[in-house]
Amino acid sequence: MDLKRVSLAATSVLVVAVVSLLLLRLLFAHGPVWIALQAAAAALMLWARLTFGARSFHAGANPTAGGLVTSGPYRFVRHPIYAAVLLFVWSGVASHATLLGVLLAIVATAAVAVRIGSEERLVVASYPEYADYARRTRRIIPFVL
Repeated sequence: MDLKRVSLAATSVLVVAVVSLLLLRLLFAHGPVWIALQAAAAALMLWARLTFGARSFHAGANPTAGGLVTSGPYRFVRHPIYAAVLLFVWSGVASHATLLGVLLAIVATAAVAVRIGSEERLVVASYPEYADYARRTRRIIPFVL
């Protein structure tokens, strides 16, 4: 199986799901709690992007040069950018409480899960120290998952 192609396909599915939520006006939250969660998601995304640097902007799950990043939000979760995307999507969908929104959020979550699986297999091949990092750092939710 070509993990890079699988990752690109998952990215495409994720983009379609998020754009669909946007077009259906189900992406942006209503209500102070949901809006606060989306603000936290945006802050986490920004923190992760600044910590990881410009090399994190790629569609494929290509391990990038420069070493394994384990600082900033990466101290707490291995995939803070995906965690932020999921928090943003689910906060928006929860504030609207529609079946279509939930279905699209499930599709987005599945796409993220496929992307994470592909990415982790590729990163382990490039960075042997990733296995130790993965043992001590949760994937998406600090101290939980």
